[in-house]
Amino acid sequence: MQQIFNFIIRNSNRLLFLLLLGISLGLTIQSHSYHRSRVISSANFLSGGVYEKINRVNEYLNLRAENDELVLENARLKSLLFNKEDTTKPPTPDSIKGVKPSDIIVSKVIHNSYNTHENYITLNSGSKDGVKQDMGVINSLGIVGVIDNTSPNYSTVVSILNMKSHINAKIKKSNHFGSLTWNGKSTGYVQLEDVPRLASIRKGDTIVTGGQSVIFPEGINIGTVDIVYKKEGTSFYVIKVKLFNDMTNLGHVYIIKSKGREELINLENKSKEKDE
Repeated sequence: MQQIFNFIIRNSNRLLFLLLLGISLGLTIQSHSYHRSRVISSANFLSGGVYEKINRVNEYLNLRAENDELVLENARLKSLLFNKEDTTKPPTPDSIKGVKPSDIIVSKVIHNSYNTHENYITLNSGSKDGVKQDMGVINSLGIVGVIDNTSPNYSTVVSILNMKSHINAKIKKSNHFGSLTWNGKSTGYVQLEDVPRLASIRKGDTIVTGGQSVIFPEGINIGTVDIVYKKEGTSFYVIKVKLFNDMTNLGHVYIIKSKGREELINLENKSKEKDE
C-alpha cells in the first residue's frame, strides 16, 4: 500500500493532468453532438471489430461439430440416393394377365400425338425386337393402342385416342361386351358402344379388355364408367369411360406378343376359302 501512495505522490502532476484531460474531453463530448457521434461511431467500429474476431474464433472452434453434422447429412442423402428406385429404367413385369415375360417387349414412347382426330404413337422398338403389326400396347395403368406399322428399329401405334380405333371391351362385373371407340373430344375419355340395355351399369364400374380378340389379353384395365346414356333408335347403351391412363403423358410401355393371332388368321382364311 505504501508503494501505491509513493507512486501517486511521485506522479501526482501527470495523474492530475490526465484527470483534467479526461474531464475536459467528457465535457466536450457531452456538449457537442458532432464529437459525441464520432466517439460513438468509433466505439461501434471497435466493438464490431472485436465481435467479428470473437465470432471467427468461435466458428473455428465449432468447425469440428459442424463437420460432424455435414458428415451425417451426407450419409443420409447418400442413403436416400442409393435406395431410390431408378425411374429411368423400364419396368420388368413378371407377367401380365397370364402373358409370359418372354411374350412381352418393353419399349419407350418417343413421340405421342393426342391433339388430332387420328392420333399415333411412335416407339423405339421395331421388327428387330420382334414387334409386329396388330400387337397390343399397354402400360402399368391400362391399354395404350395397337401396333400399326413397323420398321427395323421403330414402330407406330394407333392410339386409343384415334377415331379409327375399335377395341373389344367389357364391363368387368357383368361381362357385357361392347366396342371401345373415341369421339375425338376429350383426351381423358373414350366411349364403349353397343352395350346391351340388359346390362346393369353404375357409375364407377370398371371397364376392361374383353378378350374376344387375340390383340389384348382379357381383363386389362381401361377405365371407369362416368356417364351412361341410350343410343337413339337402338336397344344399346353408350358408356362414357374415364381412362385410367393419362394419354398425354406416356413413358415406357409393354408390347404384347400374340402367338395365336397367325393361327386364328389362317383358320379364318380357310373358312373363307370354303365359303367361296
